[in-house]
Amino acid sequence: MMALRAHSRGGPEQLVYERAPKPAPAPGEVLVSVHAAAVTFAELGWESIWTREDGTDRTPIIPGHEVSGTVEETTGGSSYEVGDEVYGLIGFDRDGAAAEYVCVPEIGLARKPSSATHEQAAAMALSALTAWQALIDHARLQPQEKVLITGGSGGVGVYAVQIARARGAEVTATGGAAGRELVTRLGAHQYLDYAAGPVDRELSGFDVVLDAAGAGDGEALYRVLRPGGRMILLAAPPNADRAKKHDVDATFFVVSPNGGELAHLASLVDESVLEPIVSQTFSLADGRSAYESGKLPHPPGKTVIIVP
Repeated sequence: MMALRAHSRGGPEQLVYERAPKPAPAPGEVLVSVHAAAVTFAELGWESIWTREDGTDRTPIIPGHEVSGTVEETTGGSSYEVGDEVYGLIGFDRDGAAAEYVCVPEIGLARKPSSATHEQAAAMALSALTAWQALIDHARLQPQEKVLITGGSGGVGVYAVQIARARGAEVTATGGAAGRELVTRLGAHQYLDYAAGPVDRELSGFDVVLDAAGAGDGEALYRVLRPGGRMILLAAPPNADRAKKHDVDATFFVVSPNGGELAHLASLVDESVLEPIVSQTFSLADGRSAYESGKLPHPPGKTVIIVP
C-alpha cells in the first residue's frame, strides 16, 4: 500500500509518501480501507507516537489517528461486515490512517454518520470525542450551567460549543476575530476575541472552563470560575496549589477511543444537532504539506487527508 511515514523523529520534514506493508487485522480488529484521515498537528511531538509501551522505538511510523473508511476485512466474531462504512479513533501508540489501509481495534470504531462525508467523519473522530469526554464524562456539564470554552474555533472547540449548547448550557467561547461568525452560528451565546486581553477582565462566575486552546491553567482562567467550579485541561496537568487556592476542581485527561460514544456522536450528526467542521483537505501524496500547514493561517476546523 501507499502510506505517509516517518523513519526518524522530528516534524513534518520527516514525512515521506512511500510504499509500506499492508497490515493484517488481529483478533478484535478490522482492516479499514481508508477514505479520509484527519490531522492533529501536535501529534508528531508526542512520545507515544514514536515508542511502544516498553519504551522501544516504533519507527517507521504512520501518523493520522482519526479515520473514516470502509471495512475491508474482519476477524472472527466481528460486529462489522465487509463494506460497512465506519469512522473512529486509533490509539496513539499504533500506526495511523495516513495510508491506504489501517487496522483499527473495534473498541475505537463506530458506524459513520450516514449524513456525513468521510472527510467530515474523520474530522470529528478525535475532536468531537475529546469535547464529549471533556464536558460530559469529566466536567459533568448540566443544563443552564455557564461554560467557558477557550479556542472555540479550534478543532475541539467547534464541537465543545455545539455539545454544550445542546446540553442546555450558557456558552461563552474565546478565539480569534476570524472565528466569531462560525462559533456564534454553532451555538455560542457570547464570543470574546483574544485581542480583548485576559478573560477575567470581562468574564466571571463560570461553572465550567474547558481549555480547548491548550493555553494552560493560568490565573485568569481560575478567576473566571466560581468557587467549586470545574476546569478541564487538555494540554498538561493542572497546578495543584493554584487549584486549591481558588477552590477549583481541575482535571487533565487524554482522549481515549470509545466506540459507544462515537456511535452517539454519529447519531447527533444525523439528527442535525452536531455539525462536522472541515478546515482544508490534502491528498495522501501531499500529506506532508497537510502537517506543514499547521504553522500557516487556515479556516476553523480540522485538516483532513483524502485517500484515493
